[in-house]
Amino acid sequence: MSYKINKVGIIGSGTMGSGIGALLAGIGVPVVMLDIPGDKNRNSIVEAGLKRLQKSKPAQLFEEADLSLFTIGNLEDDLHLLADCDWIVEVVVERLDIKQQLMEKLEKIRQPYTIITTNTSGLSINAIAEGRSEEFQRHFLGTHFFNPPRYLKLLEIIPHKKTDPALIDFFMDYGSRVLGKGTVLAKDTPNFIGNRFMSIVGMLAINYAIDHDFTVEEVDAITGPLIGHPKSATFRLNDVVGVDIAHHVAENLYDAIPDDEWREVLKHEGTQKVFSFLMQNNFLGSKTGQGFFKTVKGTSGEKEFWHLGLKDLEYKAPDKVRFESVGKHRKIENVGERIKALINESDRAAEYLWHLHAGFLAYASQKMGEITDDLVSIDNANKWGFGHELGPFEIWDAIGVEDTVIRMEKDGYKVAPWVRAMLAGGHPTFYQYDQYGVQVGFYDPRVNRYVSLQKDPHHIVIAHLKNDSSKVVDRNMGASLIDLGDGVALLEFHTKMNALDDDIIKMGFKALERLDSDFDGLVIGNDGENFSVGANIMLLVMAASQGAMDQVDEIIRMGQTLSQALRYAKKPVVTAPFGRCLGGGAEMVMSGWRAVAHAESYIGLVEFGVGLIPAWSGCKELLRRIVNPVMVSSENSSVLPHLQKVFEQIGLAKVSMSAMEARDMGFLTKNDRIVLNRDHLLAEAKKEVLALVEGGAPAPEPSPIYAAGRDVLAVLNLGVWQLRESGYATDYDMEIGRHLAYVLTGGDVSGPQWVSEQYILDLERESFLDLVKNEKTMARITHMLETGKPLRN
Repeated sequence: MSYKINKVGIIGSGTMGSGIGALLAGIGVPVVMLDIPGDKNRNSIVEAGLKRLQKSKPAQLFEEADLSLFTIGNLEDDLHLLADCDWIVEVVVERLDIKQQLMEKLEKIRQPYTIITTNTSGLSINAIAEGRSEEFQRHFLGTHFFNPPRYLKLLEIIPHKKTDPALIDFFMDYGSRVLGKGTVLAKDTPNFIGNRFMSIVGMLAINYAIDHDFTVEEVDAITGPLIGHPKSATFRLNDVVGVDIAHHVAENLYDAIPDDEWREVLKHEGTQKVFSFLMQNNFLGSKTGQGFFKTVKGTSGEKEFWHLGLKDLEYKAPDKVRFESVGKHRKIENVGERIKALINESDRAAEYLWHLHAGFLAYASQKMGEITDDLVSIDNANKWGFGHELGPFEIWDAIGVEDTVIRMEKDGYKVAPWVRAMLAGGHPTFYQYDQYGVQVGFYDPRVNRYVSLQKDPHHIVIAHLKNDSSKVVDRNMGASLIDLGDGVALLEFHTKMNALDDDIIKMGFKALERLDSDFDGLVIGNDGENFSVGANIMLLVMAASQGAMDQVDEIIRMGQTLSQALRYAKKPVVTAPFGRCLGGGAEMVMSGWRAVAHAESYIGLVEFGVGLIPAWSGCKELLRRIVNPVMVSSENSSVLPHLQKVFEQIGLAKVSMSAMEARDMGFLTKNDRIVLNRDHLLAEAKKEVLALVEGGAPAPEPSPIYAAGRDVLAVLNLGVWQLRESGYATDYDMEIGRHLAYVLTGGDVSGPQWVSEQYILDLERESFLDLVKNEKTMARITHMLETGKPLRN
């Protein structure tokens, strides 16, 4: 049968249950959420869960309006509400008996098409559905999300032994294509893949630290970004997860894996002592404000992060961590090469990293085949579940498989026999690579050879495209123009943080030239961490400090001209924003015919924080998108609320917390699309270009902009003055605010009227030039460049 999901039931309104609900509501799926009944208010537990959801940080909801898609109830009175749900996911307490009882109830109310899944983090999928009918079991499997579901990529799919194969395929696709997850197929073994590794390898890291007198600070300094892991590293990660939860998971896993020779690492005497101390004192990490770290106010009033002594269990002041090997190799750009260099040094940090990786790799080799059938799933689970740049087998390839095996066995780390067989069979690496170093296959012990690596057809990797020089149409230091195929070109930024500079602007104009002559459409996007953090303000500082205001003027004119040229190109231009899209980056997002945005797009015009206002069409575009539609429909409408929205967004440097919120703020429009899978973004943007071409969509035409005039300007200026008088704004904030109000209301126009886009663009540019000459703006810019924080002068 074919499966579809139009409505979802969630049983359990805790952190994970409400988080899954927020993810689904964010894509427009109605959610029925049930929990056990409260004492007086029968739905009080679900209501409390949704209140926590609203306050969660980071935000679990994509936007507040998503709450309207929730229907709530309790398991005693409202089980019938689940009857028309296509998918029911259980997210209740991790007790097998309770889950089994719940499955018995669900079998009585489910429809023949209803999918039932469990979000258990480690209990047996087959045991949970024990005693249920074969029809139930065919429509049952595990769907293990990682917390928080909105942000963490991994989704483990764990079939029951009788799960319909078509349902497995459906969820692998649905999780990836619709929910934006990295789906991994796991076997029904304790803690599946991700949590099995987190528990074992996490405890290895702590055990070694205690046995060899490493401090908490030292371990976190060398087990974070240095080796391709998040900043939370080892001990900070335990604080984030919760010391009690990490301990509970380890305890449960110990009991569940009696035949795993590594299980004793979960019962290390020194580590047990540390965890017992923390739990007895309710030092549970971030949720209680104290764990392996605690925040202390320093002598100068600044925050200090003190760390727990692992032997004496007393908190200690922070100290600088220095290791010779780290200083020597930390700047190696490739993380695999960096790890290889580090583990081949001889200081304490090198020894620690060697033993940590040796244990990690040995365990990965031994669990292959038991917890999943392919090594790619182990690598992906570790990368997607915990934010690692490389999985264990990718690391092993990078540091050298054969040499590492010899060293591991010399140091007592047992390597699985299949690794020896792989090497003996003439397969020197776990992955097979093409001439450019791109993975094209992986070793499968079941057949003792490389098998083809199935690529996601929706994932365009720019680096792989650029390996073929014929695909690179043009290039300079800041940007490239790449042929995506099918008549579509890509304008890619590749400056530091994708800051917009002269090279990018020049390549933008070249892209338009080639679009006119050689292509049917253009995508603007990249594979960086952020779409663009804005204009390179260092260029402005250098020019302005030398009094070269003509250069500043030229930079603004060129940015405006490019923005307008992209917006009104004769052929489709689609922007593909993701991550931070700030200042000029936000203006670039709004420069296309359409945008296809990743859900995690944080878009905002933040120039006010450095003493400036948007001047690459940002003011004009928000007026066109927010004010124009209201005044076109009726010039009798009050313009003030809509103009105030624009003024506040720019004046308060508001940044959207999702693409959905960016749409509400006017940075995206109702015609722009939002995708949840970051890997699919460029392919979806290309698809949008092709749809516009095939549909014969007409090019946008410039439209008049509504200018509210002097009376509304006076109202905005009064508001700014009141903020200054009440202490919420400085004198200079007021001056910048008046410049902004002047631009947004049309400058010197006496009364309401329609003006050209160029008129507003000229006002943007003139106000920007006035502000950049001011020493207080220069002080704000300099302070931001030096500290990364805004200056309120």
